[in-house]
Amino acid sequence: MKTLLAAGALSMVFSLFMTPVFIRLFKRLAWGQFINMDGPETHHVKRGTPTMGGIVIVLATLFGYFVALLLTQRGVSISALLVLFLMVGLAVVGFIDDFIKTHRKRSLGLGPAAKLIGQIVVGVAFAILALNFPDKNGVTPASTAISIVRDTHIDFDMLVIPAVIVIAFVVWVCVIVMATSNGVNLTDGLDGLAPGSSILAIGAFVFIGFWQDSQNCFNPHLASDALGKCYEVRDPLDLAIIAAAIVGALIGFLWWNTNPAKIFLGDTGSLALGGALAALAILSRTELLLVVIGGIFVIVAGQVVIQLTYFKLTKGKRIWLASPLHHHFEVKGWAEVTIVVRFWIIAGLLVAAGVGSFYLEWVSR
Repeated sequence: MKTLLAAGALSMVFSLFMTPVFIRLFKRLAWGQFINMDGPETHHVKRGTPTMGGIVIVLATLFGYFVALLLTQRGVSISALLVLFLMVGLAVVGFIDDFIKTHRKRSLGLGPAAKLIGQIVVGVAFAILALNFPDKNGVTPASTAISIVRDTHIDFDMLVIPAVIVIAFVVWVCVIVMATSNGVNLTDGLDGLAPGSSILAIGAFVFIGFWQDSQNCFNPHLASDALGKCYEVRDPLDLAIIAAAIVGALIGFLWWNTNPAKIFLGDTGSLALGGALAALAILSRTELLLVVIGGIFVIVAGQVVIQLTYFKLTKGKRIWLASPLHHHFEVKGWAEVTIVVRFWIIAGLLVAAGVGSFYLEWVSR
């Protein structure tokens, strides 16, 4: 518990006080946001606002996590390192995209294919690593079973052939990684929207990890009547600690990212947050529950897919006034702050439903 609180507090202090330093640095480097002139007119004033704020969040998370471990004399866990690996790996992909935009002064960075390739490369490496490093009980960070609130009986091991099992699992992980990171990326369109929603979604894994640790199958203090509903998860408390570090970093960053934003996440931040969210779900065996916990990202991404599909099928017609969904409400005349707060409320309700479902499953056993 001390490590968890320390990680969250340290990362928050780092991002809260160091973000202004990075804002000045990014302005000096001319890392300003390029605004598409075809977008909402209210966004034109944001042109030149420093972007790549994800760098601050990643650094704050690393600082908070490792310093907290040092202060509390707790060892580094492979599960937490895997979360950081996916988070930092996708942050690098996002940084390349952001750098191209700022360097060439345009709204398009990496092409869609190049960005997906980058996500797949990082996702494949993460998936392979997650199936290795068993602990003393033989539990690896990830399992080949498809999970909801815990592993189900649907397991890629049913494919029998080892190579096919690994390939199927890697594809499954890449789908989750791409869906989650792109979902957060699409939601990052208004000041504070993606960071605030991410605080709620990633914060859910602080509770989930902490609860899984207390009800872990290998916990020597586990009550005998709870043996039938224990969780077989490697390093659940460490997952809670790294989630707390990310949440702390986001809270400090949100202070400067709320309307009017002094700095933007950029793809560096949105892809990194999506990666962290995907890793936490995969390693905590709650992959499908992520559809509810990260429901706001599912809604936004789903609207984009429906809008684009309808646009192509009808040769130019639209269901909504704009896409992603938050821009539809902007075009309708809603204030930016109003949209953000209402989306946060929806995100919070979905997170509550997800965490509630997680707990009710344990109670009902």
